Amino acid sequence: MKMFDKERYILAIERILQIPDEKTVEEPFLSYFHRVAKFIAYVHEVFEREKEGTLRKMTLEELKEQQRSLYEDILPQNYEKSYGNPEYGVKQLGQDYGKIFSYLYAEVRSMIVYAYEGRIFDLTILAELFLEIYNLFEWEKREGGLPKAEDIQQIIYSFESDYSQERIERRIGEQIDPSYDFAVKIIMESDLTDLRYLYWFGEYISNNEMGTAKHLNAMEEEKIQWMADTFTEGYRKGFINGNKDISKKKVVNIRYCLGFERVVKKAVENFKKMGLKVTIFRAGVNSSSKKGTHKTGYYGGIPNKQYEFDHKEDQALYLDRRLANKKLEGLKNAYEKRKELAAVHGGPAVMEVFGEEPFVPLNKEEALTYSKKQQKIVVEYDGEAGKITNEYIKGEERSFTIIAYPIPEIGEAYSEIFDEIVAINTLDNEKYEKIQQTIIDLLDESAFVEVKGMNGNRTDLKIALHPLKNPEKETGFENCVADVNIPVGEVFTSPLLQGTSGILHVGQVYLHELSYTDLEITLQDGMVTEYSCGNFPSLEENKKYIKDNLLHHHETLPLGEFAIGTNTRAYVAAKKYKIENKLPILIAEKMGPHFALGDTCFSFSEEVKTYNPDGKEMMAKENERSILRK
Repeated sequence: MKMFDKERYILAIERILQIPDEKTVEEPFLSYFHRVAKFIAYVHEVFEREKEGTLRKMTLEELKEQQRSLYEDILPQNYEKSYGNPEYGVKQLGQDYGKIFSYLYAEVRSMIVYAYEGRIFDLTILAELFLEIYNLFEWEKREGGLPKAEDIQQIIYSFESDYSQERIERRIGEQIDPSYDFAVKIIMESDLTDLRYLYWFGEYISNNEMGTAKHLNAMEEEKIQWMADTFTEGYRKGFINGNKDISKKKVVNIRYCLGFERVVKKAVENFKKMGLKVTIFRAGVNSSSKKGTHKTGYYGGIPNKQYEFDHKEDQALYLDRRLANKKLEGLKNAYEKRKELAAVHGGPAVMEVFGEEPFVPLNKEEALTYSKKQQKIVVEYDGEAGKITNEYIKGEERSFTIIAYPIPEIGEAYSEIFDEIVAINTLDNEKYEKIQQTIIDLLDESAFVEVKGMNGNRTDLKIALHPLKNPEKETGFENCVADVNIPVGEVFTSPLLQGTSGILHVGQVYLHELSYTDLEITLQDGMVTEYSCGNFPSLEENKKYIKDNLLHHHETLPLGEFAIGTNTRAYVAAKKYKIENKLPILIAEKMGPHFALGDTCFSFSEEVKTYNPDGKEMMAKENERSILRK
């Protein structure tokens, strides 16, 4: 703990502890400042427990009570009167101030995880931000008025700008530097039969995380090892099948949902045998590190999905091109400082979960949303950030793997479904390899594929395929077994855009915590031209929902992948347990034809030669858009 940070923190906390007894600000703002000050005071108590070592000595019931105190305000039953709810914020504080203070409330809530990690710098700067705004209200009251909303926004802008470099450096460090080992230590050093450890991460622990951990604790050691081996072998095979040298790599990043620590612990041990150290970083908790509602990193339960949705674009309060450029500069500097570590980073090993009840959010006009100008900035920033990342963690040298398991929320047959998914994830690769080769042999003789829906599905698409110059040695489809995408079961290609047109219709799909019903996308020469869904009453709302959350603010996207799934066991299981609407794309895509919008599967590694098991080289790696990167 740096002495300067410690002194700043003590000064800030001492001042905040006085606020609940003061009346130096007029209502309705006084109630807001009182409530937030009390919350910060409680977070400070948690920080003190962590610092003194008493956090790890608390009983399970005490830890549950501590969690309740930290999260109760944003739980669904209390959210209607929470300042985290922008609708309530605007109702109480007015249009000009409500959105700003709802943003501030959400940012302050990120102090929870910083307290558990003992991150005094992050605690200090947020406490100081809160105080600076409170002090402004005090000063303006003495002058007989209120601060202008734009003055408060400027304070927030300065905060986000001034600390962007430090925050980005920390974020990149967590991703590629194994010395950031907060989560790894909990996993590797805890008694995982003592479920108190789940609360030591600082994440919200729901019945899903607790139930998962209990279920895994009841499983035989051999089965846990089997699950871990499937996971880590998929990662290793991804390098082999992608014709990439894993011996160049020293670090792998594990991303997962809490509850799976027994498997993750075995995976860490497996990776160690491969010569790989592990990073396990937390999913973003503040507006500048979040990626919509998508969780990248490790995370616990989601106490309120509507709260997550309401705050997915909080950057709209302060984002402009100047700040975006500063963040890009900070990103490059962060990688440059750790370029040796970046060069040996192998990519992510991801363990997803599924089984939640499909969530359809409410669109609130009070929630912060990007302007059209900001949407363009976000798209351009993401593109440039991707290029910077690829400069230091080269796409042609890295790989990944993804696997998925159900959580207790999936239903009463959870245990049975879990066992079935384990079996599906470990099917015989060689058997499917032969089946898929037969399909590929036929497809390689084709110029296009037609996909038509049935039983009310309106899909009617023509997919243009790459011509092969030398069919004896070349193929247009990859024979995909259980390596980067587990389970086994698909053949896929990067279609030609020219000539790929039609309608894609999906009755229901669940992506990144959000449900889409009656989703329809129109393609013309491989590019999205129209889209709609049935989530909301108006076409305008539905189009905005898709553009914000599926197209990620792009005006259009290309069709990056067409594939045919072959995993009939997954199809039978989905029907048997009636879980079709809860399956993740990772498994659902293996059950029939499927499509992916965006970049190709070979993004930034098009020049790496890859071969199917029959020895033929995969040729369909680019399209008319991706080739423009050259």
